[in-house]
Amino acid sequence: METFELNFDGLVGPTHNYAGLSYGNIASVRHARSVSNPKAAAHQGLAKMKLLADLGVSQAVLPPQERPDMETLKRLGFSGSEASILERAAKEAPELSAACYSASSMWAANAATVSPSADAEDGLVHITPANLVRNFHRSLETGFTASVLKTIFHDDSVFIHHDPVPGAVQLSDEGAANHIRLCPTHRDKGIQVFVYGRKAFDPLDRGPEKYPGRQTFEASAAIARLHRLRPTCALFVRQSSEAIDSGVFHNDVISVGNENLFLYHSRAFSHGQADVDRIAEAYRACRHDDPILFEVTRNELPLSDAVGSYLFNSQIVTMSNRSMCLIAPVECLENAAAAAVVDRLLSEANPIAEVRYVDLRQSIQNGGGPACLRLRVALTERERSLIHQGVWLTEQLYDDLTSWVDRFYRDRLGPEDLADPRLPDESRSALDELTRILGLGSIYGFQKI
Repeated sequence: METFELNFDGLVGPTHNYAGLSYGNIASVRHARSVSNPKAAAHQGLAKMKLLADLGVSQAVLPPQERPDMETLKRLGFSGSEASILERAAKEAPELSAACYSASSMWAANAATVSPSADAEDGLVHITPANLVRNFHRSLETGFTASVLKTIFHDDSVFIHHDPVPGAVQLSDEGAANHIRLCPTHRDKGIQVFVYGRKAFDPLDRGPEKYPGRQTFEASAAIARLHRLRPTCALFVRQSSEAIDSGVFHNDVISVGNENLFLYHSRAFSHGQADVDRIAEAYRACRHDDPILFEVTRNELPLSDAVGSYLFNSQIVTMSNRSMCLIAPVECLENAAAAAVVDRLLSEANPIAEVRYVDLRQSIQNGGGPACLRLRVALTERERSLIHQGVWLTEQLYDDLTSWVDRFYRDRLGPEDLADPRLPDESRSALDELTRILGLGSIYGFQKI
C-alpha cells in the first residue's frame, strides 16, 4: 500500500507578535518588541503550503490556539473584567501578558512526535504531544494540541494518542523538531533518530554553557517506549553544546533528513562523525542500503551562518517523480556561504533535483523557518482516509483561508496592542469562522460556553 508523507503546517494566529520569549533562539530575542504583521505572516505561511500542494506533496493545516489565554491569566491572580485583566497584566507583568498572547503554536514541528505504523511493533500510528515545559509560553499549548490532534486523527483503531510526557524540566520534550526519520521510502521501516541536548538525571551533565539544552534524553527515551519502536529502530544522539550555544535551539536548525538523504552540519552532534557513523550503521542494520549523507563543514558554513540563514531548517520533500525538492528560506539566497552550499547540493549526486525559495520573514524574525512550521506525518492510503478531511489544503481551502486572513487579521501589532480590549474579540471571531471553514466543530473553549 502506498505511503505518503503529510505536512501539517500550523496556521499563523491573529496575535502573531514579537515578544522575544524564546531564550536561546537568537532571532526571537533580536526582534523582541518589534512591530509584527500578522496578516503578512499568515499569507506567507499559506503561500508556502500552497507551493508544496502544487508540487504534489500532501499538505494539511493545523488551527492556531485561542489567544489570549485568559484562563491562565486568571490562574496567575488577575481578576475582574477581561479588559481590566488584560490592562493590568500588560502593566504589571508584561512578560506574562506576552506569553498568554503568543502565537507560537504556528511552529507545528514542536506540536508532537509522530511515529508511523511501519516502525511500531503493534503496526499502529503513535502520537505524543510535546510538553514544551522549557518555555512557559509554549507549555500553554499542550492541552489544546492534544485535543485538536485527537479531533483530526480520530480513528482509535489506527491512531494511538499518548498523554504528553510528564511536565517536568527533567522530561523536557520539544517534539519533532528534535526527531529525524530515515528510510528508503516513506512506506518502508525506518530508523528514528532522537536528538537531545542533555541527560537530566546525570549529576555530572551540566549541558551547554550559554543556552539550555531543551530536549532531554529522558523525554526522548520515554517517547520511543511509548511508541513501541523496535529497539533497532530507535537511536539517541546528543546535540553538540557548541551548536546549542551558537543558537541552534533545536536539531532542525542544524540537520534535516528525508527518506534516505541526511543533510547535516559537521558540528551538529557531540561526537561529530562518530555519531553520523552510528546513524548510518543503524540504517544499514534495518537491511537497507547505505543512506546518502551530505555533510556541510564548519569551513563551508560557520555555525553563525547556519543559524542566520536557516539553511538546515529547509524542508526536503519527495515529489511524485521520486526526486526531491529543497524548500529553502530566501535568507539562504542572501547569505553567500549558504547559497554556495545549495549550489553544491544541486551539482553533486543526491536526490535533490531543485530548490524553491520561500519568503517567511515574519516567521523567521520570530525564530522559525520552513521546517519549524510543519509536523511530518507518514500515513498509508487507508490511514490517510481515516483522518478528518477538512484540513487538506485544496485550491478551494487555500482561497477560503486567504480570504479569511484578509477579513480578520491586522497588518500591524506592537507590544502596546496587547492591552487593546478589541484584540481578543477579533481573534475569537476569526477562530470561530475558521472552525466552520475546516469543519472541526467547537474545538475552542469560548465556543463551548
